[in-house]
Amino acid sequence: MFNGKSILITGGTGSFGRRYTRTILERFEPSRLIIYSRDELKQFEMNQEFDASCMRYFIGDVRDADRLKQAMREVDFVIHAAALKQVPAAEYNPMETIKTNIHGAENVIQAALANEVEKVIALSTDKAANPINLYGATKLVSDKLFVAANNIAGGHRTRFSVTRYGNVVGSRGSVVPFFHNLLANGAKELPITDPRMTRFWITLQAGVDFVLTNFQRMQGGEIFVPKIPSVRITDLVESIAPGIATRTVGIRPGEKLHEVMCPGDDSHLTLEFADHYVVRPSIRFYQIEHDYSVNPLGEAGKAVAQGFEYNSGNNLRFLSVAELRELNGSLGL
Repeated sequence: MFNGKSILITGGTGSFGRRYTRTILERFEPSRLIIYSRDELKQFEMNQEFDASCMRYFIGDVRDADRLKQAMREVDFVIHAAALKQVPAAEYNPMETIKTNIHGAENVIQAALANEVEKVIALSTDKAANPINLYGATKLVSDKLFVAANNIAGGHRTRFSVTRYGNVVGSRGSVVPFFHNLLANGAKELPITDPRMTRFWITLQAGVDFVLTNFQRMQGGEIFVPKIPSVRITDLVESIAPGIATRTVGIRPGEKLHEVMCPGDDSHLTLEFADHYVVRPSIRFYQIEHDYSVNPLGEAGKAVAQGFEYNSGNNLRFLSVAELRELNGSLGL
């Protein structure tokens, strides 16, 4: 699907962008793979690792609509990964978060339409479902913008979908590297926000593979949600440092005890497939009719029960301490 195609990744120097780039280069032969981001040092460092002839590095911010339009010329597929993602930072810097996560999303949409991009997938987060923090609220707005963009596409060929998943194991700023850093500096206890806390857990490669497959599945307007396990924060600590003491520091601004990826209020829109869920659009698209219960790969889904909620606290699958330890070891964490 990606052979001979031009692909652009916003926020491409982040954890997702780097792994996505590696995966694309290993499996496909794109004509161009464009990394669009605002940090020239990270681009320089990434260029030392990925210097294939198809690679292009564009300095730019998603807040800059003109630069985005220029970068997307003759692009076939876009992955929108750029965002301000730190929950406490978003609480203290709301306008900056809105400019990047909402206005930036609008700019990506307009640039894709202007350049007749074929498919766009925006990365979302579990925090966008029933949001209680600003980061989640801005990503919910972003999700709504990308879904509704299919309605303003008109005669354009461009289709937009969203991929939503949970915490990425070992990604930049995540808790596992944070714990390891504390231990390396001689910590005798680890801080946890609340012993009851749970989170959805996905590896970076699993997230990349899910997005790759969703480009084949998408019809436009769907929110794709993978079926992934949950972890208990106490089990995570035990897997990293067996027997270590913990200190409860309280929930940070805007943080939840449990995360949701498919809200109960959207149960009438949610379809269950073998390894993922699809949240159908709540609006009808003009001149577009999709049967989301069967996707272009021939996978069939069925409606979930009314009131169904995909919640990290009541998930059917939790990783054990032994499984977490094995997973961390396999990832070199």
